[in-house]
Amino acid sequence: MSTQIQAGSSPRSEDEYLGVGASFGYGFQHVLTMYGGIIAPPLIVGGAAGLSGGEQALLVACCLFIGGLATVLQSFGIPFFGSQLPLVQGTSFASVATMTAIVTGNGGIQAVFGAVMVSAFIGFLIAPFFARIIRFFPPVVTGVVITTIGLSLFPTAGEWIMGGADVAASGDSSTIVKSVCLAGITLLIILLLSKVGSAAVSRLSILVGIVLGTVVATLLGMADFSDVGQGAVFAFPQPFAFGLPTFDLASIVSMTIVMLVILTETTADVLAVGQIVGSRVDRRRIGDGLRADMAASFAAPVFNGFTQSAFAQNVGLVAITGVKSRFVVTCGGVIMLVLGLLPVLGRVVAAVPPPVLGGAGIVLFGTVAASGIRTLSTVEYEGTSNLIIVSASLGVGLLPVVKPDIYSGFPSWFETIFHSGISSAAVVAVLLNLLFNELKLGNPPAGESSVFASAPPRFVPIEALEQLRGRLHEGDVVRDGKIVDASGVEVPCVTASGQVVESPVIDPPPQTANERT
Repeated sequence: MSTQIQAGSSPRSEDEYLGVGASFGYGFQHVLTMYGGIIAPPLIVGGAAGLSGGEQALLVACCLFIGGLATVLQSFGIPFFGSQLPLVQGTSFASVATMTAIVTGNGGIQAVFGAVMVSAFIGFLIAPFFARIIRFFPPVVTGVVITTIGLSLFPTAGEWIMGGADVAASGDSSTIVKSVCLAGITLLIILLLSKVGSAAVSRLSILVGIVLGTVVATLLGMADFSDVGQGAVFAFPQPFAFGLPTFDLASIVSMTIVMLVILTETTADVLAVGQIVGSRVDRRRIGDGLRADMAASFAAPVFNGFTQSAFAQNVGLVAITGVKSRFVVTCGGVIMLVLGLLPVLGRVVAAVPPPVLGGAGIVLFGTVAASGIRTLSTVEYEGTSNLIIVSASLGVGLLPVVKPDIYSGFPSWFETIFHSGISSAAVVAVLLNLLFNELKLGNPPAGESSVFASAPPRFVPIEALEQLRGRLHEGDVVRDGKIVDASGVEVPCVTASGQVVESPVIDPPPQTANERT
């Protein structure tokens, strides 16, 4: 039986309480949906930092623990902290490439923790005002950054697919072939599960694919779980288990850029889930949500965790299931917190063979890139300079991905910032957006756009004209998407069976930015 918990003068759909059993049941579904996403960042960063399997297991457990605390704070909320919306928090993919660049640039994981803490503190300070500056992060900027996030992770997926960094470096062709085949089997399993008619199975395809891929690896003798039983089953995360954080200015600048991206993502997620649950989201509620994000990110390094942000896939789950209760997500956060107190679970995850993770990474990282492409599809290109913003930003962002040593001769602070494709793309996208879209001085007159904004020449395929031969008469014109004859009478559209249907000849003209607003 559900009850409504009041959070003001009028009831809100997200304040519905479904009872303990149903809340934990639906909450567990949220945990399963994002589990593959939350364990990948600590494995990527831990691997880049050269941590042992046991140390990577600790990172996984700590990220689950912090993600659980952040989710409870965001969904349940306390005064000034938490949007009180069904938002699941976890380690942000936006920061992975930058953190990897820091640990591989002789900064070590301690420099990552320091950069996260300082940048989160900066984010916390600007959170109340971020709603006013979000105009500088339109879809043309966020789409570029999100796309770059996904694409910049594929080198990691490639190393995993080849059997891990050590195998890839050794060039052992026999092992590499076996590893690639195992990654292919895992990918195939995930694709087949995604094709299944059941929505529940499809949403869990990555998690189930990793489990089944690991089973296949075990049968082939390519998995080693001998370290799983070594260590405590239950333990509270040890603060600063990897040592006290260090503070490098270039790393902090690079991470602050990422933090601005995370603030933008969280703002979009708060607005999106508010629309889904039918609840009013004002500037104060956005600020409360951003403060919760930044507070959790600031505290995360204390318990060996990383930046926290809302998980977009769980926003989609709220829309699919129709379960709008924030207390369901709070229960999911409690489940994550408990899982974080079980280091043995982290050791199981750390024992998953790299090729299995690589096969899943193709879909996981590709989904992130596809989300960015979907955002870019909403951008207005006709008559604007957005095309050159996207092309230049993506190009600069991918340079350190395809050629990691391109900035090796530059000062260390420059290399730390721009060695991350995400930081590079974000800096260029923001600056070009300011230049072309905010600073109007010097822009071409309306209707005289540059070659980058002009549309391709129109043409009509000859095959289309041959189909119309004998059916069009002199004086026929297209008006309002319909064919009319010289007398103004509409020429009907008829199917092969003789049925008259409404079928516009041309698509309606796209709305301009002013018409949409």
